[in-house]
Amino acid sequence: MAVLLEDIVKSVELWLKFLKKEPQSFVDPTLDPVLLVPGVAGSILHAVDKDDAGKVERVWVRILAADHELCAKLWSRYDPSTGETVSLNQKVNIVVPEDRYGLYAIDVLDPDLIIGRECVYYFHDMITEMLKWGFQEGKTLFGFGYDFRQSNRLPDTMDRFAKKLESVYNASGGKKINVISHSMGGILVKCFMSLHSDVFEKYVKNWIAIASPFQGAPGYVMSTFLNGMSFVEGWQQNFFISKWSMHQMLIECPSIYELMAHPTFDWEHIPFLEFWRNKQDNNGKSQIMLEKYTPRETIGIYKGALSSNKVSYGGTDLPLPFNEDIMEWAGETFKILSRAKVPSKVKFYNIYGTSLATPHSVCYGDEKTPVSDLGDLRYYQPKYVCVDGDGTVPVESAKADGLNAEARVAIPGEHRGILCEHHLFRVVRHWIKAGAPDPFYNPINDYVILPTAFEMDMRKEKGLQFTSLKEEWEIVASGCEHEEDAAGDEPKEPLVSSITVSRPGDDQSSAAEACATLVVHPQSEGKQLVELNALSVSVDA
Repeated sequence: MAVLLEDIVKSVELWLKFLKKEPQSFVDPTLDPVLLVPGVAGSILHAVDKDDAGKVERVWVRILAADHELCAKLWSRYDPSTGETVSLNQKVNIVVPEDRYGLYAIDVLDPDLIIGRECVYYFHDMITEMLKWGFQEGKTLFGFGYDFRQSNRLPDTMDRFAKKLESVYNASGGKKINVISHSMGGILVKCFMSLHSDVFEKYVKNWIAIASPFQGAPGYVMSTFLNGMSFVEGWQQNFFISKWSMHQMLIECPSIYELMAHPTFDWEHIPFLEFWRNKQDNNGKSQIMLEKYTPRETIGIYKGALSSNKVSYGGTDLPLPFNEDIMEWAGETFKILSRAKVPSKVKFYNIYGTSLATPHSVCYGDEKTPVSDLGDLRYYQPKYVCVDGDGTVPVESAKADGLNAEARVAIPGEHRGILCEHHLFRVVRHWIKAGAPDPFYNPINDYVILPTAFEMDMRKEKGLQFTSLKEEWEIVASGCEHEEDAAGDEPKEPLVSSITVSRPGDDQSSAAEACATLVVHPQSEGKQLVELNALSVSVDA
């Protein structure tokens, strides 16, 4: 019944110069090591009692008592003399567990969660996939977790990263490392590369940045400063951390200030902070106007909106306004990032997410409910003006790495969900040369053929069985844009062809017939879409 459809699919795959192969679980000692670096909130954090080192409690991530533990252990104050944000709770040290060579802290962020566990996956799917490719924990696969509250260039974090690179290099027998970063992890790596270029070049072979906010995540950060953020969606959010509690922690986190829109970047689409405001003119008459503020101008708004912000901790009210000392520190971070260059012996690749509405500008209030006082902004729900991106980082920011890149590849996907995309896995596998050559890549013609959709439906009706199949592939070729320019503006029609296969019935099998239509679309923006739609009909035995 479905055999004929399978024959058709195999024929098309042969035409596309690839064959699907099941991944094999084995250890390949020839692989170059990989170091995974997560983004904001992507590392498990433990609170260790200063008086009893054996008393350890996971404070991030946890579902049960999450809000209480975050407020008790992770609320902090920034120390401008060191650039470090220090927990208000002086009885504990916040540390990142190093189990499984650093992978435990970045795999499943709440290992105790059973139902809905996928919501706390971080690098879990990528680790699982890489083990299938032949990577081995502690030999060729490692993780680097860190306290994401801190600055991406905090000296202690930079020292830990340098030691991690050296240990991975030694553990793998002196092989250079493939660093794979996600989100804010890309900012951390770029800071290190800028500050310690010689160390980076000594130990690193390739750096692959995934969904990195190289020029910031404007809409995400603007609403974070005023309203907080949530890391868990769905029903689990009811048991997790409130946006208010998260907001109070992040106000004192240098890392969040370093995710603001880069102040010197020349935006094609400027991210604005907007709000409807009720003002009095010179005659005392009320006027309602929409005000817009550029990234530089938003700092004054944050100061006004958060001027009376405070938390109660240990029976004492602590003021938590917009922190100008952290802003000054972040300004130096922006300069360090701007000076970063990829060392000559290192190859850099950039993968960014697309196809999702991504907050870019933020608006508060409306003509009927304008904002009268800046301090009230925290109590208004944000409305977003969105652009293309991964839902968190706009394409314009993620693409603008400011570095000499070997390739920049767009992959449709959600900011963290992109780490589960097989499209991503195939691209990464090719770049790090994991195992046998990628069957989806044709090195002669320099194109990658990636499956992007697969749907199959089966139904029975009046003694017949119907099976329908839809499969799509995307051909990504270098130099296609130039070929399109040379071809002129004349539109091209898709190439359409049909395939029909039939099989007479006998004692061993029923009669069946299948037909398929193959559509090859013209190249567009360096990509070419191939669609297969097929239907088979067989006598239901």
